[in-house]
Amino acid sequence: MLAIDLAGKHALVAGVGDERGFGFFIAKALADAGATVSVATWPPLFKMFKLMLTRPQSAEFLTLRDGSKLELAAVYPYDAEYDRLEDVPADIREHRRYKDLGDFTTTGLAAAVAAAGGVDIVVHSLANGPEVQKPLLETSRPGYLAAISTSAYSHVSLVQHLGPHMRAGSSFVALSYLASTRVVPAYGGGMSAAKAALESDARVLAFEAGRRWGHRVNVISPGPYKSRAAEAIGPVDRMIRYAVHNAPLPEVLSPEEVGAAAAFLSSPLASGITGSVVYVDKGFHAMGVPVLE
Repeated sequence: MLAIDLAGKHALVAGVGDERGFGFFIAKALADAGATVSVATWPPLFKMFKLMLTRPQSAEFLTLRDGSKLELAAVYPYDAEYDRLEDVPADIREHRRYKDLGDFTTTGLAAAVAAAGGVDIVVHSLANGPEVQKPLLETSRPGYLAAISTSAYSHVSLVQHLGPHMRAGSSFVALSYLASTRVVPAYGGGMSAAKAALESDARVLAFEAGRRWGHRVNVISPGPYKSRAAEAIGPVDRMIRYAVHNAPLPEVLSPEEVGAAAAFLSSPLASGITGSVVYVDKGFHAMGVPVLE
């Protein structure tokens, strides 16, 4: 039987902060397929996330398909805004949520992963736009550049720093959103440009990382989903209802479907796929006009 088999593979999912986001479900899917999984978490959420993993009430969402419990090999602190510790402003380095975490930059994450034996799969499941609730016409230059830096360049930086520590044929997967190519009014602050940059960069990275190391680079663009991050942005319930009404498959997207797509793209079954944006949105992206009935 043809199956996704990631036994013996080591995976890192960057941007996991709770049990509701796509990153967490991707981590579970990779573990279900046999991978050893580590995650990287934003420093302000680091202690809370590690505590959550130990709570008895977390047992249900930590359960894998075979009934076993998701056991993470490591939880790394990671702030995707910074490449080197010397780039971090002193007030952040000394903040109580950061100061005891060591090197939480991309360089520090890469060093920790290399010391643990390297990795075969890297998933970029993070984004941040400090002015995401502002229309583009009201977005400041610092807010726009911050969205690009954390949401798009961070993926470039991960490929730069982790690519040398990955075995040939390894996989990078990043998460995008339809706002990269369509107007989504609630998705402001430069985030639409950040997602467009993420997708454009992935095509270039697929060529460069493919030629240099033999790695693949792909993007998943999920449909609207009620994560905690999405709830903070805008009317996600209305967006979900609209997508369900208009998509070719009129169903609510489940995070497990995104996790399964990530596991497939990370597996040998997808060895011929790189530089692609894969839409996991029930076909909503294909529609040109709303359903009129």
